[in-house]
Formats: sequence, C-alpha cells, structure tokens
Amino acid sequence: MTTVRFLTEGSRITGFEVSGHSGYAEAGSDIVCAAVTSAVRLVEATINDVFGLAATVKVREKSGFISLRIPGGLSDRDEHAVQGLLSGLMLYFAELHDEYPDNVEVLEA
Repeated sequence: MTTVRFLTEGSRITGFEVSGHSGYAEAGSDIVCAAVTSAVRLVEATINDVFGLAATVKVREKSGFISLRIPGGLSDRDEHAVQGLLSGLMLYFAELHDEYPDNVEVLEA
C-alpha cells in the first residue's frame, strides 16, 4: 500500500511524505503507482522549478519513499500559491484513495 502523509502546522500544509508501493499490479504496469508518482513529480517541479522556492526533497527509490518540505518565510503570494497546489494534491490523493482504497492511504499529521 502507498501511504501519503500530509504534514501540517495549524491550517498550513508544510509538506508531504509518500511511502510504499501500491501493490495494484507488477512494477512497470501499476497504474496506481504511476498516478501517485506523476502527481508528486508535477507538484515538486511546480514548487521548485516554476515557483523557484527550493523545497527540500528526499528520495529513496528502492523503498518507494519521497518527501517534500516547503520553506518557511514565503511571500503571501507564494504561500497562497503553494497552499493551493498542496491542497489540490491532497484532494487528488483523497479521490485516488476512494477509487483504490486497498492501495492508497491518505493521512494528515
């Protein structure tokens, strides 16, 4: 199962951790893992490459782990944009869980 944990401080989402493999299908054919990976890569690229905010990213491919932490001290504009993006990601993963409840778990910490 893939577990997605959103990290929060009050109502602010400060990042997320994704761990595990969904187990929906064999590696290379797993549409659930592909959906998770694609969404995570899109958010990371948007935050770091489009917004230029230098979020901290850690990856351990063999264990299927990736984490992202957004920096503090963002401008109001950047904070609003990043929170919208992370809220959208949370909604996307919640909907993915609804479709594949045995393969994706979403938590807030």
